[in-house]
Amino acid sequence: MSELADATLPPATAGATILGQPRGLATLFLTEMWERFTYYGIQAVLILFMVAAASRGGLGLDDRTSNSIYGLFLGSTYLLGLLGGWIADRLLGAQRAVVSGGIFITVGNVLLAFGSTTLFFVGLLVVALGIGLLKPNVSALVAALYPEGGARRDAGFSIFYMGINTGAFLGALIVPEVADKLGWRSGFTLSALGMALGVVQFLWTRRHLGGAGGAVAPANRGSWTPMVVLAALLAAVVLLAVSGILHIDAALLASSASWAYALLAVAYFVYLLGFAGLKGDERRRALVMVALFAASVTFWAGYQQQGASFNLFAARYTDLHVLGWNMPPGVLQAVNPLFVITLAGVFAALWLALGRRGRDLSTGAKFGAGLILLGAGFLVMYFAARHVLAGSVVLPTWLVCTYFLHTCGELCLSPVGLSSMSKLVPQRFVGQAMGMWFLSLALGGNLAGQLSGTYDPGHLESLPGLFLRIFWYGVIAGAVMLALTPLVKRMMAGVR
Repeated sequence: MSELADATLPPATAGATILGQPRGLATLFLTEMWERFTYYGIQAVLILFMVAAASRGGLGLDDRTSNSIYGLFLGSTYLLGLLGGWIADRLLGAQRAVVSGGIFITVGNVLLAFGSTTLFFVGLLVVALGIGLLKPNVSALVAALYPEGGARRDAGFSIFYMGINTGAFLGALIVPEVADKLGWRSGFTLSALGMALGVVQFLWTRRHLGGAGGAVAPANRGSWTPMVVLAALLAAVVLLAVSGILHIDAALLASSASWAYALLAVAYFVYLLGFAGLKGDERRRALVMVALFAASVTFWAGYQQQGASFNLFAARYTDLHVLGWNMPPGVLQAVNPLFVITLAGVFAALWLALGRRGRDLSTGAKFGAGLILLGAGFLVMYFAARHVLAGSVVLPTWLVCTYFLHTCGELCLSPVGLSSMSKLVPQRFVGQAMGMWFLSLALGGNLAGQLSGTYDPGHLESLPGLFLRIFWYGVIAGAVMLALTPLVKRMMAGVR
């Protein structure tokens, strides 16, 4: 996934290096690795824990409610990243924001481990707040290690990206296994321990970051008042929900959140196109942003089925006996980061080879290819679901094949998405463009839960219907992007 980097941070002090890279990169690599270990560990077991019967230690929630909560959690982690960036820039500084975020994530997982329904939902909220604080700011600190920019910075981010996927792979591989053998609480406890280790090593080694992301300069410092008001409102809602005075309908909340995200996007693009004083060529590029935003939402709404409908499919309809190992269903979530680790270099080499021959794919073509690959993965799952409907239990290879196609789609779309959004607007709007990209991920993640919620286990025919519907979403959106590619290239004239 693309990371938010803030080049305005003061540069780190030059110092020790490891293999030519700043020593501080190891600090940030391990911090992000443990954060992703925790996040993907949660994602691998979250919906399975919610739908599991209370007699098996789960919450015993129905599928629709569980999928709605899953989507809300995913969406909020991306949306709160915008707030986390502001808090770092105006109140705490990036280093303190990272530490605070790690503590929030650790505490949130401890609350999840208690097993109480009420504490579970509070824990998810605390984890989401922590991710919002940590994730954008640890990436900003990586950028601050390379004030000179250039190829060395690109290499640093490539190494950092490996930390992201290493943590994701290990979290999805180990946490479900621990939860299966020792119980759900042990899985969440392991996630808490992972993030705690990340915080400890950050505090121990952050001297290698120098002055990057330190205290906020007085001229840039903002007021704590908005944060105090927001914290008071959140606390009031939590207390009302805990006391039973306020009943929260997860499905209604998820639907309302999707509408709110969509209306926010529409309002921003109306402002950008009509009231921001853009010139003709700038306005045309802003229209390209609208197309990329819509394509991104469509892609992530399908892609994030990994932790939702695909996870339920693995648990209910997949033969998980592999070479004498009773594989927990959540372990299959480790396939995607493993593919990212192995294929990222292949795709990078492919783009370079095409570029040397003057045949590099344009942004629109890469987005179109990513969406079509997404649809192809759902076509695989449609046929797998047809076998299930006929009474069969299928092999894990169906899901592995789908994850391969979706990873290829991700590597076509995700790396170029954030970069393109930042190039399509004048410099004064770059921060807002970053926000729009992350809003597309938030809306896509929330919609993923709503889509998965349309699958009714009591009516099994709804499962192939769901997969076929998302197949058409991906293929049609991809075909539209490919058809628009010549127009998009003309509207992006001058953007490299």
